Amino acid sequence: QVHLVESGGGSAQAGGSLRLSCADSGYTFGRNCMGWFRQAPGKVREGVAMIYTGAASTYYAASVKGRFTITQDNAKNTVYLHMNSLKPEDTAMYYCAAEPHSSCTFRRADDFRFWGQGTQVTVSS
Repeated sequence: QVHLVESGGGSAQAGGSLRLSCADSGYTFGRNCMGWFRQAPGKVREGVAMIYTGAASTYYAASVKGRFTITQDNAKNTVYLHMNSLKPEDTAMYYCAAEPHSSCTFRRADDFRFWGQGTQVTVSS
């Protein structure tokens, strides 16, 4: 069974940085799509960044491109979201998600079957 455990959330000031981690205890990152989503109160859940672990192909939402970087460590079965130049608009609950055997062709929330518990990111201005 795939079990995703997130960590790294917290508070940061505008312009600061945070690194989120997502560890998969039940599935290798050999060939699957790993994604980060976020949801703020009153807003729809949105995709932030995705990585196809079979080729390290990455995808980013326009709102975070150039500021966030998604990386993988296959040996540790862990995916990271490096968040730089944080803005108050980045404040949200961040979720890690996985879709086995997916090359990230489909990147909607409904395309991911496994989810972490979420970690809160709060950016102050």
